[in-house]
Amino acid sequence: MPNQTDSAAVIAEAPAPAPTARQTPASSLDQFAGDPNFMTSLARGLVVIQAFTQQTPQMTISQLSAKTGLSRAAVRRCLYTLTKLGFAGAEDGQRYSLRPRLLTLSHTYTSSSSLSSAAQPILERMTQQFRESFSVATLDGDEIVYVARSQVSRVMAVDLHIGSRLPAFCTSMGRVLLAYLPPEQLEQFLARITYYPYTNRTITTPDRLRLAIRNIRRNGFAICDQEYEIGLRSIAVPVFAPSGRVVATLNLSSHAPRMPLPDLQQRYLPHLRAAANELSMFLR
Repeated sequence: MPNQTDSAAVIAEAPAPAPTARQTPASSLDQFAGDPNFMTSLARGLVVIQAFTQQTPQMTISQLSAKTGLSRAAVRRCLYTLTKLGFAGAEDGQRYSLRPRLLTLSHTYTSSSSLSSAAQPILERMTQQFRESFSVATLDGDEIVYVARSQVSRVMAVDLHIGSRLPAFCTSMGRVLLAYLPPEQLEQFLARITYYPYTNRTITTPDRLRLAIRNIRRNGFAICDQEYEIGLRSIAVPVFAPSGRVVATLNLSSHAPRMPLPDLQQRYLPHLRAAANELSMFLR
C-alpha cells in the first residue's frame, strides 16, 4: 500500500508538456481552413515556388516536402503542374528548379507597378552620379521587399535584387517603414518578431528598437551601421504617397570602411530626400 508521500508525489506529478509543433509554410495556410473562396491548391503551389532560394536552387520532392511542410504527394502535384506550365523542371528527373518563365510574373508586377517603374530610372541616375548602390523597398509582413534597385558593385554577401527580402527590424529601410506604422501595428510587430543577433551590433530588445524607431520618426531618416552584416552601412528615407501615407522607402547602402557615418547624413541625406520627393510626385 503506497504511503501518503508516494500518493502526494503521484498527484503532484504533472504530465509532460506536448512538444511545440514546428511552424512551416504549409501550417500558415491552416488559418484559411473552411473559407470556401480560398484556393488551397494555388496556395500550395505558391508555397513550393517560394521554397526555392539562392541557397537551395535545386531540391527533390522529399526536400521540398520537409522544407514546406506539405506532403510529398502534394509537392509532387504542384511540381507536375508547374512543370507542365513551364515554371519548373528537373533535368535529371529528381532535382527540381525554377525556370526562366517565372520571371514573367515578376516582370508583370514591376511593369504594372507605378512605384517600381518610376523608381528604377531615379535609382539608376543616382548610381551614375554617386557611384553607389540605391534601392526602394516596401514592407511585407515582418520583412522588406526590394521593388527597385541599382548597384555599382556588390556591397553585401547576399546578392540583392528585385524581389529580395530582408528582416525589417535591423535594416535602415525596414526601420523607416516601421517608424510610420500606426502605434498598435508597431507594438504588435515588436511583440511577435524574433530579435536575431545578425552581428554584435544588432539591436535585440524591443525597448531599444522602440527608442530607435521613435528617433527615426522624429528625424525623418534611418541609419543602420553594420547591424545586418558587418561591413554594411546604409541610410534610408521615407517615400510618401499623395495622401501623406508612407508607401515605400529609398536607401543608399555602401561598404562601411569607405563610407564614414558623417558622410551618410551630411553628403547623401539631402539627395536621398530629393529623390524620394521626386518619386512621390510620380505616385500622384
